[in-house]
Amino acid sequence: MDKSTAAAAQQRVAGYRRRFDTRFEAYFDSLAESLDTPPLSRFTPRCLELLRDLSLRGGKRLRVALLYEAARLVTGEQVPGLEEAALSIELLQTHGLVHDDIIDDSPVRRGGPSTYYAYRREFPGDDGTALGLAVLAGDLASFLSMHVLLGADAPAERKQAMLEVQSRAGAETVAGQIADLERDFEALPSEDLLHTVCEYKTTRYSILAPLRLGLLAAGEHLAGHDERLRRYATPAGISGQMRDDYLDLFGDEDVTGKSPGSDIRSGRRSYAVRAVLAAATAAERSLLESALGDPGCTAETIGRIRRIAREHGVDDALRAAMLRHAQEAAGEASGWRAHWREEAVAFFEGLPLWNVQRAH
Repeated sequence: MDKSTAAAAQQRVAGYRRRFDTRFEAYFDSLAESLDTPPLSRFTPRCLELLRDLSLRGGKRLRVALLYEAARLVTGEQVPGLEEAALSIELLQTHGLVHDDIIDDSPVRRGGPSTYYAYRREFPGDDGTALGLAVLAGDLASFLSMHVLLGADAPAERKQAMLEVQSRAGAETVAGQIADLERDFEALPSEDLLHTVCEYKTTRYSILAPLRLGLLAAGEHLAGHDERLRRYATPAGISGQMRDDYLDLFGDEDVTGKSPGSDIRSGRRSYAVRAVLAAATAAERSLLESALGDPGCTAETIGRIRRIAREHGVDDALRAAMLRHAQEAAGEASGWRAHWREEAVAFFEGLPLWNVQRAH
């Protein structure tokens, strides 16, 4: 697995993103006529407008790429149902983003206002209404995610199997969000606990579900392949989450588009935060613990924590760990050549390496 393979994977991801964003925009345009909403309601159209804005405002669309490349493992022909499955995946992602921003009290998402804070600005002094509307917006995205799959151009049996995969992924992701909150009550969560949270909150719907959906749409039976999909998804998910956590503390704001330290301000004991807590002296740990969960934590304090982390080699250790997990995933994918098409297998080999190299 070399850099050229990773670059090829990156190019394919970019291509899927361009094509999908056009289709996603058309989907939201169609909702005005296809979705039966209360005719006298002013709030419902605004809810759909905010969901559209958040959904179309960026995102790497890695899930979409995984979906289409999973189908290409089986066939190079056009596969019915993939378009609807891609919409379903990204609508479920929108649901997760809306609810995550409520839980984390995040004002910004993808360079713009979070749905929750957009409502807070529209209902100043009425946080209850803002909260209720944001929760309902996230719920609506979740139900739309399931509904769009019902219209998939696929045989009924395949469509039923795809709906089962996606509904299970949604439920497991919510369970992961619950475990994510539970994790932050641990003074120093174990790495195994962080791996578990990562699997349920992220990996199962961001990697495993797109793989399963793509294979199902292409007519593949999962029974003989599901274990190898898990062996790929688990280290790939851990590697990607470590990268996100690394960028949150060590990333360049000019590149990432957001100020560092959001995990610290939200009180999240991420992979990076856990590593600093484990390596720090008592005085350094006290500084970090006082900053955890403080939304007013200053950039200067975040800078001090970042310097402490670098002094203890946390940045180097995280990079080494994410690379190790990425290589494990790529190694698993390399064994897929005995079962699936070479071209798509090469994509799955290259994707984890590109993911750990990305700067945003």
